[in-house]
Amino acid sequence: MTQQELSLEGGCACGDVRYRLTATPLFTHCCHCLYCQRQSGSAFALNGMVENDAVELLQGETEAVVLETPSGAGQDVHRCPRCRIALWSHYLRLPEIARDVSFLRVGTLDEPTAIAPDIHIHTVSKQPWVTLPDGTPSSEAYYDAAKLWPAESLARRDALVERARKADD
Repeated sequence: MTQQELSLEGGCACGDVRYRLTATPLFTHCCHCLYCQRQSGSAFALNGMVENDAVELLQGETEAVVLETPSGAGQDVHRCPRCRIALWSHYLRLPEIARDVSFLRVGTLDEPTAIAPDIHIHTVSKQPWVTLPDGTPSSEAYYDAAKLWPAESLARRDALVERARKADD
């Protein structure tokens, strides 16, 4: 398992919470589902999936709020307790790695242009005025990671699953 090193900082709107991202995301979703639209207050959410240990809290603490998801499993959304900005979440529908992978809100990075989406998902409910870029995969629902993720990202995911299995034994 290798991670491409990175050093990007980000934080909430009020500045109470600051973090550093130290590895490239496994994969980055631009999600157009209605839940992400409502929760983000926008047309989509841009989430970079990354190992928890690649998100270093530099300042402040987050507060986890459990929100509903279409799968029914929910997600823990980590927010700044003061300004309530969502910084990352853990999707509980991925039980084998749910607590090991953060879905980092790319828009909270100081340089959000540093991470582009690898795929657009749940496009069946995307806003009609959103035009998807040529050359970026898209899916009307979710997708098969084994078919789209780079080999390095799959290896990193497999290492997380193995580590979780060992912890459960």
